Amino acid sequence: MNGPLPASAPGSSELRRRVVSALVLAAVVLALTLWGGWPFRLAWVLVAGLVAYEWFSIVSRANAVAAGAGVVLAGLVLAVLPVSAGAVAGVTAAAALLGALAAPFVRARLPLELCGVAYALAFAMITPALRDRPAVGLALILWSFAVVWLTDIAAYFSGRRFGGPKLMPRVSPKKTWSGAIGGTLAGTLAGALVWSWAAGGAPAASGRVLAASLVASVASQAGDLYESALKRRFGTKDSSGLIPGHGGFLDRLDGYWAVLVLAGLVLFAFQADF
Repeated sequence: MNGPLPASAPGSSELRRRVVSALVLAAVVLALTLWGGWPFRLAWVLVAGLVAYEWFSIVSRANAVAAGAGVVLAGLVLAVLPVSAGAVAGVTAAAALLGALAAPFVRARLPLELCGVAYALAFAMITPALRDRPAVGLALILWSFAVVWLTDIAAYFSGRRFGGPKLMPRVSPKKTWSGAIGGTLAGTLAGALVWSWAAGGAPAASGRVLAASLVASVASQAGDLYESALKRRFGTKDSSGLIPGHGGFLDRLDGYWAVLVLAGLVLFAFQADF
């Protein structure tokens, strides 16, 4: 793509819908992130419920509403247990990762649904645990947003601009290696710059920050491909129609889920000096 699409070009109205939806969601998410506390936690517990609802709608087309409500209730209960946030985040991340790895090999409905519950709870438990980290919580969340958002945006536009060989055509026919590389470069750079700003001037070129941003960017794209494979397996295009121009929350948060799982495991392993 050589520049902005003209108003009459095919797909331009859809692109505008996507941009408007993304800007509105980003504004809401950033406002809640700055607020922190229980408003931030409640928002992510509700997001987890919506993700569970969409997962059930895809894999079994039954019990979706009950699943969403159950995950919301579980997220609220787990939040008030007298257990360290790092421990809850670590256990949740491990369960979510095991569920995601098992899901492609599971055929029975109940185990698939349980995999979805574990997947969804990552949003309810890990995101607030990261935000509540003393001194660095806000920087961690802003860093994670920067990596995932810029990876996604740059992958989309660089893939359209340069094209070339497909990344995994059987899973996601539109994704290209040029998009993956462009997304990784942009996500890594964005993560380093945002961490430098949000953490009060810490060196942007720090090897640890760059490495973490690179790993998170690659992970976010792997999470995107995972959800694409799940939808293809069950013959679904979008997880829902809840977000105009974007599909559902599972469609928008698949990459962020992968970053959360990694962060939850790190938080559990190094919570003493994280």
